[in-house]
Amino acid sequence: MASAMTVFFSCTNDFKEIQQLNATTFEPQTEAENIHLKYTDSGAVRAILISPLMLDYSNAKFPFSEFPEGIDLTVFDSDNKENYVTSKYAISHSKNELIELLDSVVITTHDGKKLLTDQLFYDQKREWFYTEKHFTFIDETGNYIQGPGIDFSKDFKIFNTQKNSGEYLNTQNTNL
Repeated sequence: MASAMTVFFSCTNDFKEIQQLNATTFEPQTEAENIHLKYTDSGAVRAILISPLMLDYSNAKFPFSEFPEGIDLTVFDSDNKENYVTSKYAISHSKNELIELLDSVVITTHDGKKLLTDQLFYDQKREWFYTEKHFTFIDETGNYIQGPGIDFSKDFKIFNTQKNSGEYLNTQNTNL
């Protein structure tokens, strides 16, 4: 009986050791602090990304980059006008070209439009934003709409909303 117990416990310990050997730790391939990346196309700067920390998981089955301390992104449009995106957390999935922004997401356009939400996805292939979370969109004159869920083109020219409410005091010069 004693030898059977010894064999049983030694097998259990061996099994636990084998499990630990087979366990993979989920660690980033690289870490970058205080990043300041410039994206250029045909010699022109198209975007500037600033973040305190980027974790690169390009070695994962579904590769991604994580920005656990948030991002400040400046995007230049075709007229070289600056538009801004900020969030306290971001993750970029390279395989499906999807970017998820979380926590205090704000988009501010060069002409004074602003979108606020707690979660926003950007489909890079389709150049389309969407969220099912509550949003507020404020145009350049102070008019606003808000509600649960919105999707829109990257140039803010096409909007699709579900149930929304808003205030339109001055509708001149708006693109709503």
